[in-house]
Amino acid sequence: MIAAAQPEAAEAGARVLMAGGNAVDAAIAAAFTQCVVDPLMAGIAGYGTLQLAMPDNGVHTCIDFGARVPAAASDDIWAGRNINETPDGYAFVVEGNVNEAGYQSIGTPGTLAGLDYALSRYGTWSFADVLEPAIAHARNGVVVRPHMYQYGALDVAPGGMLETCDRLALSKTGREVFLNPDGTFKRPGDRIDNPALLQTLQHLSRRGADDFYHGDIARHIANDMSANGGLLSIQDLQNYSVQEMTPIWGDYRGWKIAGFPPPAGGLSLIEALHVLSNFDIAALEHNSAAYLNVLAETLKWVTVDKDNFIGDPEFVDVPVHRLSSDQHAAKIATNIREGFNVNVSRISNGNVASEPADTTQVCVMDAGGNAVSLTHSLGTSSGIISDGLGFLYNGLLSGFDPRPGRPASLGPGKRRTSSQSPVLVFRDGRVCMTLGAPGGTAILSALTQVMVNVIDFGMSAFESVAAPRISVASNTVEVSNRIPTYVTDALARNGQRVSRSHQSYAFAAPHLILKKDAVLQGGADPQRDGVALRC
Repeated sequence: MIAAAQPEAAEAGARVLMAGGNAVDAAIAAAFTQCVVDPLMAGIAGYGTLQLAMPDNGVHTCIDFGARVPAAASDDIWAGRNINETPDGYAFVVEGNVNEAGYQSIGTPGTLAGLDYALSRYGTWSFADVLEPAIAHARNGVVVRPHMYQYGALDVAPGGMLETCDRLALSKTGREVFLNPDGTFKRPGDRIDNPALLQTLQHLSRRGADDFYHGDIARHIANDMSANGGLLSIQDLQNYSVQEMTPIWGDYRGWKIAGFPPPAGGLSLIEALHVLSNFDIAALEHNSAAYLNVLAETLKWVTVDKDNFIGDPEFVDVPVHRLSSDQHAAKIATNIREGFNVNVSRISNGNVASEPADTTQVCVMDAGGNAVSLTHSLGTSSGIISDGLGFLYNGLLSGFDPRPGRPASLGPGKRRTSSQSPVLVFRDGRVCMTLGAPGGTAILSALTQVMVNVIDFGMSAFESVAAPRISVASNTVEVSNRIPTYVTDALARNGQRVSRSHQSYAFAAPHLILKKDAVLQGGADPQRDGVALRC
C-alpha cells in the first residue's frame, strides 16, 4: 500500500510496487513525481527526511537530506535589521524579506542527493527508471488541483512573509509557468507546462543525480547565484553530503515509536506521547473539552522545549535522553494536572498560528514487510527559479533564528530545526504503522492526534487522519471548524485562547498506513487531494 498527498504520486509508487519494486523504489518514484505535480510543495532543490525499515534484511535507519546553510552565511549576517517571527514559530522574517525570499534565502539543496542515496543503497530499481514517471508528467503538463490553487492564490502568508504569487513573480520562469498575465495564480483545471524542468529531469536521467552537485547543473546553479548575490556556491554543492542516522525510540502504551532524531521532529513527538501516557486518554471522550485541554497543554510544554533546546546536533548539544525520559514527561504531566501553564514566547504578538504548507509526504509498506515514511519540502520556497532549469529553490534560511547564540541560530553548514517527522511504529518487532505529514509546526499536533486516535480511540487509518483536530504551536489553540462550539466554549472557560479555523480539514496533512490483523489500511488527509492505494 502507498499513501501520498497527490493521486499522481500515489499511482507512480503503486505502479512500481505492482512491477516488483520494493517500498524504497516506490517511495522515491512517488517523491520525484511530487516534485513535478506539486512543485510549490517540494522539488529537487528542496530537502527532507526519510525513515525506512527492512526487517528481513536487518535494516532500520533514518536518512537526513536536510538543506545546509551556505558557508558564506555568517551567524550575524543580518545583525541590526528588524526581525519578526511568524506566530507559530515556523520562520523568521528579517527586514526587507532578505532571509525568506530571493537568492539570499537559498540553502544547499539535499533532496536529489537524499533520494538517490536511499535508492542506491536500499532500492532495487535504477535512478533513471524511478525518475521516468516524473518525466512523463513534466512532458504531459500538470493540472492545477484544488490544494495547489488554495496555496498559490488564497492562503495568506504569516508574519510579513511574501505571498506565493509575489515569490513566483521574482523569476521569469515563475511568472510564465504559474501566473496569469495579470499576476494571479492559475485556476483549478488549468494546465502548467514547464519545458525547462522537463529538460533538467531528462538531463539528470542521462547523467545521474551527481550532476546536480558536481556537473553541468551545478555550474549553472553556481553561476546564477553568483550573478544575483546568492550565498550558495559551487563549493557548497560539491561539499554536500547525506547523513544516515539511528532512529530514536519512545513507547506509547506498548507501541514502540521510532522517531527521526534532531534536528527533525521525532523527539518532540515522542516527548508529547510520553506526557500523554500519564493520562487515561481512552477514558475521555474523543475531542471532548477535557481531552483537548490536556492535549493542548502537552503540546505547549513540548513546543517550549523544542524552542529552547533543539537544534542541529552537529552544532548544539541536544538533551535527547532528558526530553524523552519518563521522568521529564511525568513532571510535565504533574504541571498540567496542577494547572501550571507555560508561556510559548514569540517575537510576534499575533494570536493565530499560520502553518506553511510547502511540504509533502509519502508512506509505503510492501509485501515483504518493508516500510518507508518520507517527508520532503521547500521550506517556504525562495521563489527563485534559475533560467533554463525549471525548479524552485528552497527558502531554508528563513527557518533559522537570525539572533546569534540560540539553539536554532543561523550558522554556516547548519541544518534547520524542523518539524518533519517521518515515523515508523512497531509491535512484536514488525512495522505496524508508517506515518508522516506536511504542515510546518502543525506536524507535531497532527501526528500526536493520529497516534492517539489509533491507539487510544481505536480508529481506522482513514478515520484517524480525517478526524477533526486542533493545532498548538503557540499560546493559541487552533481548532478545526468541525469541532463544536460547545466544546471550544468549555476550553475557553478553562483559560485556553481559542481560534477557530474557517477550514473543515486543517492543520497539517497526516498520511498513514496501518497494519491491523495482517490487513493494510491506508489514510490520506482529505485536505491535500491525496489517496491511499492498495496494490
